[in-house]
Amino acid sequence: MIYISGKRDDRDVLTKFDMEGNILWETVYGYAWDKSFPETRCTPTIEDGRIYIMGGLGTVVCMDTGSGEFIWQKNTHQEFEGEFHRWGMTESLLLTDKAVISSPTGERTAVVALDKRDGSLLWESEPQGGVRSYVSPILIEHNGTKMILITSSEDIMAVDPESGEVFWSIDLATEYGFDGRRNNTNTPLYHNGEILTTSGYNAEGVMLKLSPDGKSAEVKWHNGALDVHHGGIVLLDGYLYGANWINNGNGNWVCQEWDTGKVMYEEKWHNKGSIIYADGLLYIFEEKQGHIGLMEPSPEGFKLISSFRLESRSGPYWAHMAIFNKKLFVRHGEVLYVYGIEEG
Repeated sequence: MIYISGKRDDRDVLTKFDMEGNILWETVYGYAWDKSFPETRCTPTIEDGRIYIMGGLGTVVCMDTGSGEFIWQKNTHQEFEGEFHRWGMTESLLLTDKAVISSPTGERTAVVALDKRDGSLLWESEPQGGVRSYVSPILIEHNGTKMILITSSEDIMAVDPESGEVFWSIDLATEYGFDGRRNNTNTPLYHNGEILTTSGYNAEGVMLKLSPDGKSAEVKWHNGALDVHHGGIVLLDGYLYGANWINNGNGNWVCQEWDTGKVMYEEKWHNKGSIIYADGLLYIFEEKQGHIGLMEPSPEGFKLISSFRLESRSGPYWAHMAIFNKKLFVRHGEVLYVYGIEEG
């Protein structure tokens, strides 16, 4: 099945499709973000016949996948005194064994855990500074220690998924960003005891190295070569691939070594955009004109295999692509495009 969030008037709507594009149900699940760039941003997380999604003004909703009916709802932003950043909500909810994890972020708390069954509060962490960023929480495990990585507008932090204890917190804005709050947008990457966090606007990418028990972290390297705006980043065979930020309308495609931060190449191709990986190949989607490219991943240079352009429609091409069952799914505005990508 395909689940797509969208905005109709002032409401967020979740729609369920089958793989032939037939609509099975639609459910209004909250009020949409109505200020700067008023669009729906949050995507659903699905497990065991339940959908968990956040509305644009902070209501966490649990729905039944079969019917689209509500099971429970709770406004974490309002109840836990969260603070919006300038472009609102973009959080996709994290699920642990027992909990739904959300990060209201503000003076009261940084992150909360709700019981998956009924939405009741399991724990809330101590506040760490900053307001909401545009990064979803992720769960990692390092030498047997599980931790949730949370990114605010100022800090990256690690939180115990069982208790909400903050293991460590590192200020990104003061040392590695620009004056004021960072517009953090990209999910951190974890690999082999190290964590990479990156953001646009000439803010530096920062590589952190965890202590053996994961209860502390220190900076290994930092530079501004791959300051990804909001298109994501891929780690493959020891190299990072993504697009950097020159200004809000431009950026180049970059390969950077994970271990040292060394830049392997920087190449202009239409514009910056998003990137995903599947079956040994990179798929890139530039955001200004809708060009989609197929790339061979190689630190030796930008190796474009083929490309095509999505039909012209209004607005930037910001939705990230997805791949399932040899099909490429591309969302733009009110349209979902599905392309067959199987060889032969």
